[in-house]
Amino acid sequence: MAKQTGIIKLKGTIDDISFYKTVDGHLARAKGGVDRDKILHSAAFARTRENNSEFGRAGKGGKLIRSALRSLMQNAKDSRVVSRLTTNLLAIIKTDTVSSRGQRTLDEGNLALLEGFDFNNNGKLGTTFFGLFTPAFDRVSGDATIAVDAFSATARIAAPSGTTHYKLAMGAAELDFVNKTFVYSEMDMGVLPYDNSPVLASTLTASLTPNSPYPVLSVLGIEFYQEVNGQFYSLKNGAFNALGVVNIDDV
Repeated sequence: MAKQTGIIKLKGTIDDISFYKTVDGHLARAKGGVDRDKILHSAAFARTRENNSEFGRAGKGGKLIRSALRSLMQNAKDSRVVSRLTTNLLAIIKTDTVSSRGQRTLDEGNLALLEGFDFNNNGKLGTTFFGLFTPAFDRVSGDATIAVDAFSATARIAAPSGTTHYKLAMGAAELDFVNKTFVYSEMDMGVLPYDNSPVLASTLTASLTPNSPYPVLSVLGIEFYQEVNGQFYSLKNGAFNALGVVNIDDV
């Protein structure tokens, strides 16, 4: 592909050249590729069909996770989160040692590999919140918990300039990748002042289905605010908010 230069940027197709806009700028590339019917039916493209099938499964799994976590993720994500999440899920699918190639699934893969995934690379959880916490999931009761030790905000939170307040929140999602459904719950600590006053130890709890047969994903996030005349505004449109996967409980 080539990058477009000049004052006028083109979008669309002229002859065999396609012009389009991406996060990397305005690009251009030559049209091409193999006939679709060959890809769908030719024996020569069997591996391609298998790869496409698993890639599609990863994409749908990523969409399910993003839909489940939407309320927390809408203010804590970067422009490449969709592709980054899909790439991680495809790697997980490839750890399935039970199914045939092309039929491998997330359920049979090692979902624990998603632990540590950050939805916003501009504000990673591990370099934003330095407080001690312990995630857990009780499958019998359906309760996902994150026990947060006592801390001081200015000592344990790396906040962007202009922060006056913050909020710690957890979310937990029970994920049925086959039927593309989820159960979701969340809890937060409320909006707290960003100062050196002690914050008591507490436990965040998100209640899901007791004895669920599905994998459960737990996330911890932090959102930054600026108070103006008694109103709290998301700082810099959430550019530095963090949200990370802290626990995966597979079945």
